[in-house]
Amino acid sequence: MHHPHTSTSRRITRFTRLTRTTRSAGLAALALGLAFTAIPATTAHAGAPTRPAAHLEAAATGLDDPAKKDIAMQLVSSAENSTLDWKGQYGYIEDIGDGRGYTAGIIGFCSGTGDMLALVELYAERKPGNVLAPYLPALRAVDGTDSHEGLDPGFTGDWAEAASDPVFQQAQNDERDRVYFDPAVRQGKADGLGTLGQFAYYDAIVMHGGGSDSTSFGSIRERALAQASPPSQGGDEVAYLDAFLDARVWAMEQEEAHSDTSRVDTAQRVFLRDGNLNLDPPLDWQVYGQSFHIG
Repeated sequence: MHHPHTSTSRRITRFTRLTRTTRSAGLAALALGLAFTAIPATTAHAGAPTRPAAHLEAAATGLDDPAKKDIAMQLVSSAENSTLDWKGQYGYIEDIGDGRGYTAGIIGFCSGTGDMLALVELYAERKPGNVLAPYLPALRAVDGTDSHEGLDPGFTGDWAEAASDPVFQQAQNDERDRVYFDPAVRQGKADGLGTLGQFAYYDAIVMHGGGSDSTSFGSIRERALAQASPPSQGGDEVAYLDAFLDARVWAMEQEEAHSDTSRVDTAQRVFLRDGNLNLDPPLDWQVYGQSFHIG
């Protein structure tokens, strides 16, 4: 069940969702693909120093290690849902008044931005005749708008019912990974970043999207690259992550809704200052004034 006090942090986060995905899942994937082509997976410069073997090993597992991935989900949920219980968010759904229609599920799939449509299409492929399948025509019609036409009054209740279905839960997991998590980890590894850096990328994509506007993930990364070189180019990892977080804060400050940058200042920056590039617990951080702990 979604905690009643969480809507404030959700509203803060969701205000940028026009940049989060494009009008369709295919275009969103294309936009992300374009954003993640600047640095190849191999070392960018032939003369770049060889990274230590231990660092290579850390990057080889990274944020996609199951234990670290669960930590990433909890960290994002602390900012998006004011709780570490990210698995309790499959059934979350509400219109938070941000112009993107309904926001729902573990990563905030939106009826107005295409990713909810892609999710329900995937669910219908895996389980034809499911309780949400009849809403597909309406979801296609409202894509790109904040309209509820064809969705009310039954959609929210049926979403909550579907959320108890393991098939729907897995579909949410898979779409989150395809559109947000996997591209972030791939780019982080390509840039030579460890687990913390890969998480910084993931959190940025969740909030800002992978589009081409000035506050998208791709633009944030380009701003960071103009200030510091990533490890894949022989740069210092801490210095580069500092530059990336500076660029992330700048992007957040471009909208009044993001004037609270605590998910960077009192969370990611704390881990960086502690030298915790592998995101190892115990972890203590604050988001929007709330304190969280992972032991």
